[in-house]
Amino acid sequence: MVENAVLDPSRWQFALTALYHFFFVPLTLGLIVIVAIMETIYVKTEKEIYKDMARFWGKLFSINFAIGVATGLTMEFQFGTNWSYYSHFVGDIFGAPLAIEGLVAFFLESTLFGLMLFGWDRMSRKKHLAVTWLTALGTNLSAMWILVANGWMQYPVGSALNPETVRHEVLNFFDVVLNPVAQAKFLHTVCGGYVFGAMFVLGISSWYLLRGRDIQFARKSFTVAAIFGFFASFAVVFFGHESGSHVNEYQPAKMAAMEAHYDGVDGCVDFKLFAWPSYKSSTDFTEKDSWVSIPCGTSLINYYKPKMEQTKGERVLGAKQIVEQNVVRVKNGIIADEALQVISGKQVFSHPEDRANALQTARINFDKYKQDWGYGQLVKAVIPKDRSIASATEEEIQQAAELTIPSGMPFLFWTFRIMVGLGLWFILLFSWAVLSVVKGNVGRSTLLSKLSLWSILLPLVAIECGWFLAEHGRQPWAIDGVLPTFLAVSGITVTEVWFTLVTIIALYTGFLIAELYLMFKYARLGPSSLKTGRYSLENSRSREV
Repeated sequence: MVENAVLDPSRWQFALTALYHFFFVPLTLGLIVIVAIMETIYVKTEKEIYKDMARFWGKLFSINFAIGVATGLTMEFQFGTNWSYYSHFVGDIFGAPLAIEGLVAFFLESTLFGLMLFGWDRMSRKKHLAVTWLTALGTNLSAMWILVANGWMQYPVGSALNPETVRHEVLNFFDVVLNPVAQAKFLHTVCGGYVFGAMFVLGISSWYLLRGRDIQFARKSFTVAAIFGFFASFAVVFFGHESGSHVNEYQPAKMAAMEAHYDGVDGCVDFKLFAWPSYKSSTDFTEKDSWVSIPCGTSLINYYKPKMEQTKGERVLGAKQIVEQNVVRVKNGIIADEALQVISGKQVFSHPEDRANALQTARINFDKYKQDWGYGQLVKAVIPKDRSIASATEEEIQQAAELTIPSGMPFLFWTFRIMVGLGLWFILLFSWAVLSVVKGNVGRSTLLSKLSLWSILLPLVAIECGWFLAEHGRQPWAIDGVLPTFLAVSGITVTEVWFTLVTIIALYTGFLIAELYLMFKYARLGPSSLKTGRYSLENSRSREV
């Protein structure tokens, strides 16, 4: 039976740490590329206003980058402090991408960051431009390696469980790196960051336009952000479609939860717009409120063509069918675990010949059922610690299989819809912004400027919804189908985990307050903070905001 006294606060600690850290990462990814584009235009045209744009938005990037790095370092330490068995079990696989990220990407971006920030008057224009683009490359490489690690947690490939060491080990590192789930997640996440960076620049530029300040600077910044955001908004939806296809193929339980599929659906699958699903078990499911659906909508999201156009007989599984399948997988996992006990030497035999005979049978059984070993471990969540999983009753096996459907179905259902709805809103808003650029009407539509300003944080909302959907939708697994979350936790005391949880919340809240203070301060000052003598607040009586 699982004791939640340590597990729950450990999960909250990691979730809040990742949540805080992810406040900063998407803006870093998007803003640095926009800064690099602005500086490229400056080098090509030699117009000082583009240099001022690159320097000003680069200043805001620098604030965000510094605090983002500080919040990210603490997060990685938790794999050793709060999730030590996880680190032991998959450290050889999970640690490799993180090590590459630290040794290559992080050192690249952190070294070049200083050159970019302080090298404006110390390097030639082309050299400084190269440094800026390399900084952008470093930040994106950093995201890639982290998402390779996370993608492997969602769809573990290129590795296998070693029954003698009871650890997952790498079989093919290239399979880990080229994992289709990881690559789709990387492109979807990075494009989400690009949308956030573009909306950030678009919104602040709109604020200057609404106040009639630094009009030329604001219009040109608006133009760059609008065009960049237009392409990024379409890209994020396209790669989101890719991710949806992978979820349906590799994580059907997550798809069943976020689409509220209780029973399997043949043919064309409708997309439910409004509902409040209540799922307690495969025999206790209710649909509250009226459903409003888009015909074949889910099929279009999950596939390149509607389900009705695909091979007849294909089916989208519901929670009921998934649980029925996983009952079998739990039983297979119990057999695999019994075999593993023999192979690893944990089961003691009185005579060597008995072990030799048992070992031969164990290896056959383990090779046959090893893919389901993790499902057998779920039984530990429903039986007392003094019992082995081999003693599980049919009722307990059923309870273990029920755990494979993520809890909190209404939250997964709605976070997905919020994310999709905001993605469509960004396409509309950036299309309107690009249209105003093409017509030469930037700043003339008060409504467009206000909507851009009010939408600054909406990409962050969509990104956090996507993060929640990906991580909570993977539950009850730390590694999908391999290691249950409750087994991954460290053997630390309740006092220790609560102390670190409260400390991290206080520390990260301080970081967030510092970020908001500095961002508001320099955004309000605008390009006047560059002290070039060309902008509005430098010529006013009061230079402080």
